Amino acid sequence: MSNYEVAMEAAWLVRDVEETDDAIGVAVSEAGKRLNETDKQYVEVEPGVTGCPVCGEPFDAAFLAANTALVGLLLEIDIFNADSEEHAERIAKSEVGGALRDVPLEVIEVIETEGDEEDADVDAGQ
Repeated sequence: MSNYEVAMEAAWLVRDVEETDDAIGVAVSEAGKRLNETDKQYVEVEPGVTGCPVCGEPFDAAFLAANTALVGLLLEIDIFNADSEEHAERIAKSEVGGALRDVPLEVIEVIETEGDEEDADVDAGQ
C-alpha cells in the first residue's frame, strides 16, 4: 500500500460580490468553513490558478459577471495506505465531496509520496 497526495479543482459560486479578490476570499473562507464543520481540517484550500491562453502567465481562477463570481479552488489532501492511484482518487473525492456537497470536483493530479521510515520498517518486516 502506498501514500498519495491528491490535488482537486473545485468550482465555487459566490454571489453579491463586486471584486474578484473579494470573491476569492469568500470562496476560500466558505470552503474552509464547510470542511472544518465536518472535521476535514487536513484538506488544504487555496485559490486556483489558470494560465493565460496567450502568454501562459498564471492568474487567479475567478470570473466575475453581474456581481456573481465563479471561483476555482485548489484542494489538496494526503491519502494513506491506498491500493493504487485510482483508489486514492476515490478516497479523496469521497472525503472532500462529502463535506462539499453540490460542489463540482475534478482530480487534477495524484502524486505518490514517500512513507515514514516506520512504515518502511513495517513493510520490510522489521
